[in-house]
Amino acid sequence: MSDFTSDFWSIYITVIVIASILACILLLWFTAKMKRGHVEPDGTNGHVYDGIKEMNNPLPRWWVWMFVISIIIGIIYLIVYPGLGSYPGTFGWTSINQLEQQVELANKELKPLYAKFAAMSVEDLSKDKEANAIGERLFMNNCAQCHGSDANGSRSFPNLTDLDWLYGGSPKAIKTTITNGRTGMMPPMGAAIGTEEDVKNLAQYVLSLSGATHDSELAKLGQEKFVMCAACHGKEGKGNPAIGAPNLTDNIWLHGAGEASIIKQINKGKTNRMPPWENMFSPEQIHVLAAYVWGLSDSKQLDQE
Repeated sequence: MSDFTSDFWSIYITVIVIASILACILLLWFTAKMKRGHVEPDGTNGHVYDGIKEMNNPLPRWWVWMFVISIIIGIIYLIVYPGLGSYPGTFGWTSINQLEQQVELANKELKPLYAKFAAMSVEDLSKDKEANAIGERLFMNNCAQCHGSDANGSRSFPNLTDLDWLYGGSPKAIKTTITNGRTGMMPPMGAAIGTEEDVKNLAQYVLSLSGATHDSELAKLGQEKFVMCAACHGKEGKGNPAIGAPNLTDNIWLHGAGEASIIKQINKGKTNRMPPWENMFSPEQIHVLAAYVWGLSDSKQLDQE
């Protein structure tokens, strides 16, 4: 039986907790019953080291009562709150319930503000200072861990400030990405392509699509193998936003550039996942966050047009 479905760990934790409390009680009881050893007239036990005399005094009563009160409080806590294995406590408190209550309260307080934003378009929101500040805060707290505080991304995490979008950079596409998440998958194609030499030739052809430094002779040999890649990346290698297939002609490499990286992707494939956020954010929050992300890149393009 799995450790996560058996009662072993619940019983294990319960035994340790109860044993610890009983050990504290017995320790206090035994020390209270112990008789004081040899005591000199000055209250010491006769041990002297480096001029320091060792006293032989019992613990102060207030200190003993602090231990007793701590034990009592601990027992009360374990009755009302979870602490004994799977026992839920008389209050039925859980950290998940507390989080849900806090999120519900926060959403209730922010509802009037987000209602105003919900009535605005993404384009207008991206220019609204208040909405932009809220969107930036949402991004910093939840998205910056992967995409970076400057949204420039890193290896395997897309740059959100350029105009290269795997699934499209329209407001609708960005909202869908945030809401539902994305799972991009390139299967390993090395065996289907052929020999190691065939894979290398194909990598040279892929490099040629973006104008990167390549061997033109090998690229010509690899062009015929690209037909197996065209189903996803398109005949011209410009990608397919419907399935998140990257554009191979723009010289933007999510998982690393150069022949070695391309060969690795062809041979081993790659799976990249962005989790869905619909359970974390309200639709209004996603609307504001999408406006902030869209404003990082697409609004720049509009300003240039």
